[in-house]
Amino acid sequence: MTTPRPTSFPFGRALCAMVTPFTATGALDLDGAQRHADRLVAEGCDGLVLSGTTGESPTTSDTEKAELIRAVRGAVGDRARVVAGVGTADTLHTVELARAAEKAGADGLLAVTPYYSRPPQDAVEAHFRELADACGLPVALYDIPGRTGTRIEPETMIRLAAHPRIVAVKDCAYDLLGTQKVLAETELAYYTGCDEYVLALYAIGGSGYISTVANAAPRHFRAIIDAFDAGDTAGAARLQRRTIPLTELMMSSGLPGTVTAKALLGRLGLPAGPVRAPLRPADRETADGLQRAYKELTTV
Repeated sequence: MTTPRPTSFPFGRALCAMVTPFTATGALDLDGAQRHADRLVAEGCDGLVLSGTTGESPTTSDTEKAELIRAVRGAVGDRARVVAGVGTADTLHTVELARAAEKAGADGLLAVTPYYSRPPQDAVEAHFRELADACGLPVALYDIPGRTGTRIEPETMIRLAAHPRIVAVKDCAYDLLGTQKVLAETELAYYTGCDEYVLALYAIGGSGYISTVANAAPRHFRAIIDAFDAGDTAGAARLQRRTIPLTELMMSSGLPGTVTAKALLGRLGLPAGPVRAPLRPADRETADGLQRAYKELTTV
């Protein structure tokens, strides 16, 4: 007997927060991006989130963001959803990025709360409504107060859910109670952005995940939700636990996930390239540890 799932998966279930590959000199590597995107989709990703934090959006230009969307769309065609990160600290700039993403061929938008200025909840709500009104794409709200400094409070989320183009949430708030309140009151599709919570959120009615670790191990995260859908909850739990050593090294090592993801991809001979300043590459010891954890995960 399978477990009932939400009726709406606007961007699929298994999404990767994709790194943005660069060349050795730091230029945008569109060929590498296409090869990486093609591999991720072939290994189980329903959707790709471009130009999020993992995609180094703070250090890519607006032109590069649009070029990346067009390249990835060309590589994956209609095999996967392409979601563009458009969140900034400036509402006008966010709207401009959203319109450019729609023109470039994105299927949806992901937007964080405006950061650093720490707007109150009425301003947060107005910001997202202006974004959702600005173009015809569905919008996922990205709740990650640890980075932005501002939460999207559950009550604000519930009000925003009434907007016809606000359809989803990437949840990195680490507030399972608040998440359940919104799930109970809305039809928002909830995607965990915390790799250690893939099964936990899915089991209480979430729609899937947007994973950084999936850059290296897309099949292993997809297997968790596939097992749960098949009714094998014990198997899903075992699969989730198997990912924890790599997730811990990649996401809890004190380095940004972009840095660790690119270090591991580089060791695996996959498109990645360097990170852009102010980020710095992982040291050899970190890369060695990531490679060992990946080998343990992928060795049956």
